[in-house]
Amino acid sequence: MLAVPITRIIYERGAWTSHETQVTAGALAAFSLGLTFNGAMLMLNRAFFSLQRPWTPTAIALGNLALNTLFAALLYSVGVWGIPLATSLANIGGTAMLLVVFRRRLGRIELRETTAAVLRITIASAALAIVAYPTWRVLDDALGRSLAAQLVSLGSATVLGFATYLISCRLLGVRELEPLLSLLGRLRRG
Repeated sequence: MLAVPITRIIYERGAWTSHETQVTAGALAAFSLGLTFNGAMLMLNRAFFSLQRPWTPTAIALGNLALNTLFAALLYSVGVWGIPLATSLANIGGTAMLLVVFRRRLGRIELRETTAAVLRITIASAALAIVAYPTWRVLDDALGRSLAAQLVSLGSATVLGFATYLISCRLLGVRELEPLLSLLGRLRRG
């Protein structure tokens, strides 16, 4: 949701124009689609290694590479964001394949509980977006595009969005929030 202002504040200085910002923000958004799946692939790879099955994720990674190449060839013509979108789609496919093979290997995995947790986290993320984007938009329109104004508008949107996410996770009973809150508590005390 904040790809454009993040890209603008980091890169749009001197020779970098709003056109390059839009192109880069599109690529950033396309990459962000696959981030969760990339993390899931890393965890699943480690699970296979812990089961002494290193060739399984290696074979799937080779298939994922072929899938990424196919998607990149198909999406190359849609623009710069087509290549990172291809990577994201390949990560989704690789994660699905790792899950299928992992489930066969173990006989059962807790997909219902994992899906419920992902759904709650997705709802909390949507709440973050619903708060962060309008906050940024209103402040950006009101304050302008100076560096200080951009820092205030993007910083405010980020802080309010993160607070909304934490509150939403707490209200939705996201258990995965507890380690983060514990870490924040230790940082405050330390």
